[in-house]
Amino acid sequence: MAEQPAFSFAGLLRRLRDDAGLTQEELAEAASLSPRSVSDLERGVNRTARHDTARLLAGALGLTGPQRALFEAAARGRAPASQVLAAGEGAAAATRTLPRDIASFTSRVAELAQGCSAAATVAGGVHGFPVTLTSFVGRDGPVREVAGLLADYRLVTVTGPGGSGKTRLAGEVARRVADRFADGAWLVELAPVIDPEQVPAVVAAALGVRDVPGVRAAEAVARVLARQQLLLVLDNCEHVIGAAAELCADLLLACDDVRLLTTSREPLAVSGEARYRLPPLALPGLDADERADVGGWEAVALFADRARQADMHFALTGETGPMVARVVRRLDGMPLAIELAAARVESLGVAQLLDRLDDRFAVLADADRLAPDRQRSLAATVEWSYQLLDEPERRVFRWISVFPGPFTLEGAEAVAGEGAGPAVLRLVDCSLLSPPRTGPDGRSRYLMLETLRAYGSGLLARSREQDGAAVDLAGYALHVAGEAAAGLRTVAGELDAAHWLDAEDATMRQVLAWARQHDPEAGLRLAKALGWWWFLRGRLQSQYPLLRELARRAEVGIDGWCAAQFWLGWACVFSADPAGALDEFTVLCEAVADRGPSRALVDGLAGRSTVWRRMGRYAEAACDGRRSLAIARQIGYPVGEVFALSAVSYAALFVGDHAEAVQLARQAEQVQADIPGSIARHCGVILTDALIEAGGLAEAEQVCAAALARSRGAGDLWNLPMLLVQMTIVDLRAGRIQDATAHLREGLEVSLRTGSRSSLLDGLDCCGYLCAATGRHAEAVTMWAANLALGRREGYTEALPFAQRRDEPMRQARQALGDTQASVAEGRGAAMSRATATEYALLLTDPTTRRRPPAPAGLGKLSTRERELVTLVAQGRNDAQIAAQLCISVRTVHTHLDRIRDKTDCRRRADLTRLALQVGLV
Repeated sequence: MAEQPAFSFAGLLRRLRDDAGLTQEELAEAASLSPRSVSDLERGVNRTARHDTARLLAGALGLTGPQRALFEAAARGRAPASQVLAAGEGAAAATRTLPRDIASFTSRVAELAQGCSAAATVAGGVHGFPVTLTSFVGRDGPVREVAGLLADYRLVTVTGPGGSGKTRLAGEVARRVADRFADGAWLVELAPVIDPEQVPAVVAAALGVRDVPGVRAAEAVARVLARQQLLLVLDNCEHVIGAAAELCADLLLACDDVRLLTTSREPLAVSGEARYRLPPLALPGLDADERADVGGWEAVALFADRARQADMHFALTGETGPMVARVVRRLDGMPLAIELAAARVESLGVAQLLDRLDDRFAVLADADRLAPDRQRSLAATVEWSYQLLDEPERRVFRWISVFPGPFTLEGAEAVAGEGAGPAVLRLVDCSLLSPPRTGPDGRSRYLMLETLRAYGSGLLARSREQDGAAVDLAGYALHVAGEAAAGLRTVAGELDAAHWLDAEDATMRQVLAWARQHDPEAGLRLAKALGWWWFLRGRLQSQYPLLRELARRAEVGIDGWCAAQFWLGWACVFSADPAGALDEFTVLCEAVADRGPSRALVDGLAGRSTVWRRMGRYAEAACDGRRSLAIARQIGYPVGEVFALSAVSYAALFVGDHAEAVQLARQAEQVQADIPGSIARHCGVILTDALIEAGGLAEAEQVCAAALARSRGAGDLWNLPMLLVQMTIVDLRAGRIQDATAHLREGLEVSLRTGSRSSLLDGLDCCGYLCAATGRHAEAVTMWAANLALGRREGYTEALPFAQRRDEPMRQARQALGDTQASVAEGRGAAMSRATATEYALLLTDPTTRRRPPAPAGLGKLSTRERELVTLVAQGRNDAQIAAQLCISVRTVHTHLDRIRDKTDCRRRADLTRLALQVGLV
């Protein structure tokens, strides 16, 4: 036992370095590490090493095979150091052991080196990546190399021509490295995006980041990702290269623990970018024409695998092997071209397939001498597949290429003609369309690959059919949006309609972008139809520029203009721009005031009433609300009546007239008509608030529970956080502490995810009540102080009833603490940022902790400097800001944070913030 310390990792590293004849400085230089890093590992200051550090050390020490795998596992504390030495000393003997011993040893190495990866992959995992229906053939080298680049660089771009396999490679790399990231790997597909300005919004939607009022989508994404440790994969950036580059640059500055993997036909040209040009699949040489054993080459293996899917009897033989070698060489080893060719093996055979490829290459090589060789070869393959179709099938291929994303058979028939159905099925058989998959709306949807879609668009342009296809696609989009809008205006049809538009999102975006330039009137009609969907999905504020342009180009007062003006007003409301909202609603009211009672006037007055109320001008709010209500009832406009009743009910509630507020809210709920589900559910929010203030807790609970269930079912993230806060209040008053904690935590998480600042403040306020109810008086005062300070900083004015509700519990908490402790708790809360306060509230509602959370086990291992870094992270500083404040390099900050993570097992910045909160560093 006395010799055991020699076999710690520190002793192992010293032993291997001595065996290699290296000093610490020489090893550090060979591994591109600092001498201090090597010294700390050998002295046992750091008992384990990061995965990338272990990999660099193994390479510098010249370790290979099982010994290298065991060394990297031992560096992470996952294998005994003694086994690394045994693997090196017994390598020669191992070659003479029985095969079963070799297999056992190899299996054990894999278990030790990768045993933790599977669990980590499950915890982080991959998100948004499509299910792979075919095997991943070849590319082992590129996968390892790109994964290695991701260990050393925060931005890696894989470049190559269309059809070279960039997307599939990125997916495979993401799956293999996902275990490195606490929050996994996420895919954002940019191919359907036409307008570069929409790139941040598309990324936000893919990550589940809702539009934040008054905040650009790129900034909202950065705020969310600043709390995460993940790999973000942006696929197909080439057509929006500028916007993608700008977003990546912003994320690199704001999100120190995020790594980016992008695919594009050209580099992003961003500082710090590592570029990897994806080569073609490995090809057999000319001598393979006389050999049958060509299956080991990647390109041949891919062809054979896909050919067997088309013809189960296909095999590489002495006859077919050399011909396949010639086919894949002619196709330049491009995966898409090979897969398209392999799909025709059953109908043509390899010999005829080779003959046709030869003919087509000759024709297309003369067509565009300026195109790169591989692009000419890929174009030749697609052209060849296209020429195998008859003319009706070719027309359908050209016209459905206008779809930017998945489409239904009905959509294809609407754009390409009623007889398009059989042709679509034929295109699937020819691998020119992907087989149908079920979309968010439950409908089967087809997809044309990006390269094929680009080729089809070129054919449309050359045949002068592009305008006609675009017009037909716009007509289809208007039809879908019109039918979906009718469903969205009813409670019963809302869910199906919303899912339908979710599935058609890419098409709607493309048609709106086209309409802005070619048909503003159609764009206005489409925007009018999509308004309620944008409202439900939290996208309305991001559509402000589009709505502004369409309204400016339309005739003032027409139905489309009125609708655009109405949604412009609400976009300003959600963006925390009351002055802008007041202007938009006033313009609407004044434009239609002289025409007598109308729906537009009802909408304008009700919207303006909401703005007056948020600005604290309750008399004006009541006046406009009651005018709106009277007109809505006069003309029989149920939706407007509910809007108006909601506005006047809240106006009454905010001036303390609880009975009037309850009565008006009940009237809104009792409107006998089908109205948009989001408005119907918001009636429940208003009635619950009124009933709570009026003391009707039993009924408030019933109303809130019903509205909460409906909001969850509809995915209504507008009403959900408000209802969860209300249910927390009801739970607390009923003494259900456990239920209150669960509801509050869910509400905080939803508010954090959607960026709803007002709901977040309500959640912090509720957290104060929860802490007071559980005897955590200091925490209660801290939460209330944070809520009030943040509200003042962000321009919110608290309604009087809610302020009065807090007076007595605040007095009791301060009395229990005493003046000195109460002042300390208040000062702590007042100094908190929104992110810190939210993290503290999540910590206080963590179901795994009781009373005050325990301090982390690794806290005692932190040095004074490391505690200082944890404090700065918790205060919201990024790595560059920390480096500037402490007068050290960013690389040194990274080194410190890596050590802190190893000592505390806090991998995310949010985890470090929680650690600081637990021990009172912030």
